[in-house]
Amino acid sequence: MIEKPQWLKKRLPLGSVHTQMESSLLARKLHTICQEGCCPNQGECFAKREASFLIMGRVCTRNCRFCAVESGEPGPLDPDEPERLAAEVRELGLHHVVITSVTRDDLSDGGASHYARVIESLRRVCPGVGVEVLIPDFQGAGASLGTVLSARPDVLNHNVETIPRLYRHVRPQAGYRRSLDLLARMKTIRSDMITKSGIMVGLGETKDEVFSVMDDLISAGCDILTIGQYLSPSSNHYPVREYIHPDVFSTYEDEARRRGFKAVAASPFVRSSYRAGELYRAAGTRSSRS
Repeated sequence: MIEKPQWLKKRLPLGSVHTQMESSLLARKLHTICQEGCCPNQGECFAKREASFLIMGRVCTRNCRFCAVESGEPGPLDPDEPERLAAEVRELGLHHVVITSVTRDDLSDGGASHYARVIESLRRVCPGVGVEVLIPDFQGAGASLGTVLSARPDVLNHNVETIPRLYRHVRPQAGYRRSLDLLARMKTIRSDMITKSGIMVGLGETKDEVFSVMDDLISAGCDILTIGQYLSPSSNHYPVREYIHPDVFSTYEDEARRRGFKAVAASPFVRSSYRAGELYRAAGTRSSRS
C-alpha cells in the first residue's frame, strides 16, 4: 500500500450544521452520494449546507471497482422521493443542487422518468434553483436521455471516470465510447445545455492518456471538466497506483483550459459535484461571451 502524502490529509470540519444536515436527511429518508460514496469533502460541503443527493435507493446494479456505493439487487422506486427531496432543498435554501443516482439497469428506462419527476418537483417547489444531474449511461438508450433532457436541467453531467485502457479493470460493465456518445448526443438534443464530465487520476494512467481523454471530451462538446485524485474505498476495491502531485493537477487544469473547456476544476480533492454551482456559473459566463 502506498503511503498517503501530506497534501491528502484533510481535517473534516464537523459541527452543529453538519449534525443538522445529517438529521434532516435521515428524517426525510434521503440519501447523498457524499455519504454513500465516502466523499472526503462531506464535512466541508455539509458545513456550507451543500449536498449532492443520491436518488433511487442506496443499492447499485453495477459493481464498479472504484466505487464505495453498495452493489446488489435494489428495491422498488419510492414515488414520494421527488417531493421529499424538493422540500429538503427548499428548507436548506440551496441555490444550486446536484442530483445523482445509483445505476438502475433493472428498470426499463434506467430510472430516467424518476430523474424527470425529481427535476419537475424542484422546479415547482424551488423556483430559481440551479439543477444539475449526474446521470448513468442508461445503457446507451437515447429515449432515456431524452426523457431527462425534456425536464430541462441546467447542467447534465456524465462521468467517463478514467482512460479507455483501464475500463475493463475499473468499469467492466460500462463502455468508454458509450459514455462519449452519450455526452455528444446531449448537444444534438439540446445545443444550449451545459454538459460536464469528470475523471479520476492515480489509477495507473499516463499524462498523455489524460490529455487524450480531454480531446475526446472536447470533440463530444463537453463544457465542464473535473479531475480529482482516486482514493480507494477499501482493500477490496481497485488500488491506488499513484498519488498525483498538486503541480500535476495544475498542469492538467492549464491544458484543459487551453483545449477549450469553459470551466475546469482539477486538484486532489476535486469530485464531480464539488463547487458545482461555481463551475456552472463560470461556464455560463464563458458561453455568453462566445
